[in-house]
Amino acid sequence: MLDIPLKDYFRESRLFNSRLSMTVVVVAILTLALFARLVYLQIINHRHYATLSQENRIHPRPIPPVRGQILDRNGVVLAENRPVYTLELVPEQIDNMNALLHQLGEIVELQPRDLRNFTRQLRRRPRFESLTLRTYLSNEEAARIAVNRPHLDGVELHARLQRHYPLGGLGVHAVGYVGRIDEQEYSGVDRSAYRGTEHIGKLGVEQSYEQQLLGDVGIEKVEANAHGRALRVIERIAPKAGQNLYLNVDAKLQATAETALKGRRGAVVAMDPNNGEVLALVSTPVYDPNPFVNGIDPESYRLLIEDPDKPLINRALNGQYAPGSTIKPFLALAALELDGFNPEESVFCNGYFRLPGSARRFRDWKKSGHGEVNLHSAIVQSCDVYFYRLALTLGINHIKDFLARLGFGTPTGIDIMGESPGLLPSPEWKQARGEPWYPGETVVTGIGQGPILVTPLQLATAVSVLANRGTRLRPRLLRAVEDPRTGALQPTVAETVRHVVVKRTAGWDIVRTGMIDVAHGEHGTARGIGWNAPYKIAGKTGTAQVSAVAQGEQYDESQTPERLRDHALFIAFAPADDPKIAVAVVVENGGHGSSAAAPIARKVMDEYLLGSDGSKPPPPKQTMQQASR
Repeated sequence: MLDIPLKDYFRESRLFNSRLSMTVVVVAILTLALFARLVYLQIINHRHYATLSQENRIHPRPIPPVRGQILDRNGVVLAENRPVYTLELVPEQIDNMNALLHQLGEIVELQPRDLRNFTRQLRRRPRFESLTLRTYLSNEEAARIAVNRPHLDGVELHARLQRHYPLGGLGVHAVGYVGRIDEQEYSGVDRSAYRGTEHIGKLGVEQSYEQQLLGDVGIEKVEANAHGRALRVIERIAPKAGQNLYLNVDAKLQATAETALKGRRGAVVAMDPNNGEVLALVSTPVYDPNPFVNGIDPESYRLLIEDPDKPLINRALNGQYAPGSTIKPFLALAALELDGFNPEESVFCNGYFRLPGSARRFRDWKKSGHGEVNLHSAIVQSCDVYFYRLALTLGINHIKDFLARLGFGTPTGIDIMGESPGLLPSPEWKQARGEPWYPGETVVTGIGQGPILVTPLQLATAVSVLANRGTRLRPRLLRAVEDPRTGALQPTVAETVRHVVVKRTAGWDIVRTGMIDVAHGEHGTARGIGWNAPYKIAGKTGTAQVSAVAQGEQYDESQTPERLRDHALFIAFAPADDPKIAVAVVVENGGHGSSAAAPIARKVMDEYLLGSDGSKPPPPKQTMQQASR
């Protein structure tokens, strides 16, 4: 007979009840925890999570401001904004970026540089911002995107304003250009100011006046659905357009100077000697800045970089040249500072000069010599021998100190970045290089040769000091700033750097008279440009050696390679009795200042003083105000 154990119902009931009680306690605890969490979320921290929820529903979109225009003194537009179609992506609305890019590449053409630029933006900008993938879409490409838009999440088609330079390369070295913000620039700018903006000034006025041109970014708050589709605009803070800039540059005068150079390598700087206004800032060859706005293609950029004429160099600011004989009027003025110096005292020029005890000949440009010359005739005929002697009389330290007062050896302070300082040599400068200073270096400094270097802008600034009898002004490209909303103009003011005080005030007239006879005298080296001029010109020619000529040899231009020929220079101001314009011209490897550089200066002065039709143009201030209306 089997033994069947009896069930202990009491024990099982007690076990069941204990488990049930434990379950109730756990459920109660969890319920209380859930309730506490709900209280925390819905009551205690309601405002915080309501804000987060709102932000998930409402997307802020930056509205880039309209960049200010750049105009010449007469209202001619040099830099403007043109509407273009842009293809843009919002990363947070895209699940598979690579697949979308591949799909878009089948609809419109995407260059490797487009993808690189987009990738850079993707790394540094918020994912909710609209990032540009392609610009300058054609109407056909825009239409294809619009047709496929419902099937392309995160893809947007916009009409944006893009920088454009309607005159191409005219004045490019003064105006500069904008380009895409690179990594280094982005790390140094106020990122909030550049939200929605991909471009920044790279050179010239575009770079130096970036803050005035940029404007203030706006914000648009857009309500979107769960798929990121915009439903409506809830709030819009309009952007503030950048300021318009009027330059002192005259586009017509700029074009005249560029055309006069005829594609040769060189520079022209024209200034108003009464206020420092830069009327023309020319460096040739020029280049078209428009391809740089959205990234020039590598092949085109390579051609510019490898071009032996170096069009990207701003020769007006960064070209550093031996001044040649254009330095002579300034040394003459320095000599008139010396006690006992007699400008009427004659020196005999037989075609060369020797230092005492030396067999080396320092030759004059005129092989047969100039005969008896005083200070006046030495300036007029550009007698080298006279100025060899004068340089020794002055001494290199006095030469350096006096030229420094005129602005040589340091940047002029023009209102765009990147200016080169030139070089005023001295014994201390040589000693710092571990070399002694030789008397022969002082001799050749007297005719603007040797280690002395100047920029065309420095020459224009210095000849302006001669024109206005001693006031050294800071060169200015900016003429006025215009508020785009009201049209109100805020003009800039002339800034005096220093007053060049001379001991003998008659020295100004002595030097100026010599320069007038350079252009109008019977023996003047630039008499070719002065014989039929309806106004008086005060000028000075210069020729600067590029390659050395041995003692026993003669320089033969026809047998010299073009790029080793002498540079041609000319400085001038006019009208001589009431100067309105000062000009400095450098023609690289042009040969002689009288034949290559002086005619260019004459064309520039004619255009400014007489106009193309021979009549004087209206006052620039009036025309600028008329253009702003």
